[in-house]
Amino acid sequence: MTHDAARPLPWLKPRSAQALQDLLATRILVLDGAMGTMIQRHELQEADYRGERFAEGFDRLYAPAGHAHGAGCGCARDQRGNNDLLTLTRPDIIKSIHAQYLAAGADLVETNTFNSTTVSLADYGLEHLARELNESGARLAREACDEAEAADPSRPRFVVGVLGPTSRTASLSPDVNRPGYRATSFDELRIAYREAADGLIDGGSDALMVETIFDTLNAKAALFAIEEAFDARGARLPVMISGTITDASGRTLSGQTAEAFWYSLRHAQPLTIGLNCALGAKELRAHVDVLAQVADAYVSAHPNAGLPNAFGGYDETPEDMAGMLREFAESGLLNIVGGCCGTTPAHIEAIAAAVAGLPPRERPALEAAA
Repeated sequence: MTHDAARPLPWLKPRSAQALQDLLATRILVLDGAMGTMIQRHELQEADYRGERFAEGFDRLYAPAGHAHGAGCGCARDQRGNNDLLTLTRPDIIKSIHAQYLAAGADLVETNTFNSTTVSLADYGLEHLARELNESGARLAREACDEAEAADPSRPRFVVGVLGPTSRTASLSPDVNRPGYRATSFDELRIAYREAADGLIDGGSDALMVETIFDTLNAKAALFAIEEAFDARGARLPVMISGTITDASGRTLSGQTAEAFWYSLRHAQPLTIGLNCALGAKELRAHVDVLAQVADAYVSAHPNAGLPNAFGGYDETPEDMAGMLREFAESGLLNIVGGCCGTTPAHIEAIAAAVAGLPPRERPALEAAA
């Protein structure tokens, strides 16, 4: 990392950081569920994604100077499915989803910024919106959390600024005929993540989460960029890390086991380490168990609502999922629990009830990282 580890930076939000640390030491905290699943329920069309600002096919107000509109830019590309864009065009929907998860019992809500990096937004020709999407996404979540906390001041709520894995991998070639080719680089990712991190911080995030990590090199670029952002401000936020085990092999896409994943990122001294997506709770349990044994950070898990069915949906009911995750908690594996693909406020409400009153995992005392 870029700063002197012997001289740790102060907290950007000391009250928030202390409150989060205090709560993690006393109970299992609840993370929200799937944003995409909830958006799909609205059956939005192209016009919904574009809104008034993009209705004429391009962004009149914010297009970069000298921008030449053409087939490669966002003017001509369909935006339906670009869920992060709804932060700007349908903020009412995004804020409502945050509010529903908070009402269901979530202590932490994730920003709608999973794909809000220039790398991922390039798929839609909207790279120039990256900073704005992150800042606006954090502000929407901040508003929802502040309103929930105002209704119940005894219960702090936290905004988790999300940095997704991007649509490219730095470790693997997307072309089987060119194994040495890479579609991105560490520096390209670092620059993209820095812009996103700055937006999330300015928007009011209480913590930053690098999540759904399938390539540890991508994650290292994100963590380096985060530290650059902290160094520039002379203060920091808590950092959370969550990887994804892609299949029954028990490894990330770039080939690491859960244990190797932790040791590759331990130097970042994250507040939490965990796993999400790809698998349901049943399939994820063994890998969360591994993290719980080896990590001296707090451990999180937000699995899918089971494995995808033949139609791409998820079949685990709130009761099924809550029962499995309660067993995680009873076995001393959890500090933070929530849901990923296929989960809804009903799932989060059931999970929150299932772990209520159960003690959080105690962090083991391990040797200091070399």
